[in-house]
Amino acid sequence: MRKAKPKKRQILPDPVFGDVRVAKFVNHLMYDGKKNTAFDIFYTALDNVKSKLPNEEMTALEIWKKALENVTPQVEVKSRRVGGATFQVPTEIRSDRKESISMKNLILYARKRGGKTMADKLAAEIVDAYNEQGGAFKRKEDMHKMAEANRAFAHFRF
Repeated sequence: MRKAKPKKRQILPDPVFGDVRVAKFVNHLMYDGKKNTAFDIFYTALDNVKSKLPNEEMTALEIWKKALENVTPQVEVKSRRVGGATFQVPTEIRSDRKESISMKNLILYARKRGGKTMADKLAAEIVDAYNEQGGAFKRKEDMHKMAEANRAFAHFRF
């Protein structure tokens, strides 16, 4: 490589739960540097999740973590050119990238949903992901299916 790798930035934990994953999620959720707005949306969404699942013994934060776990992909396909042909080669994903992909997918499909506010849409997507359904979970399933279908090209791994 020509340049040195940039240093990993230290992300401070969020003020309410003291959790770094929450802070990362809010950073993905944020638009135009509006972090307080993003925190408000996230905490309101967690309140909505708790009201939607009242008979659940887990806290809203644990439900969110389980939903993230449910939409986290294990493998992805990468395009690789071999002798003029392009193959979709299945590769395992690094743990930090897994976390980032799952967060981005959850937010992306929450934004696409119908609903009044972003907090409502995010809460609905979290509940769906917790119940192993919804757009983000389907995206993970599709990634796994594509990797399974192209398993024959795994020997092209780089």
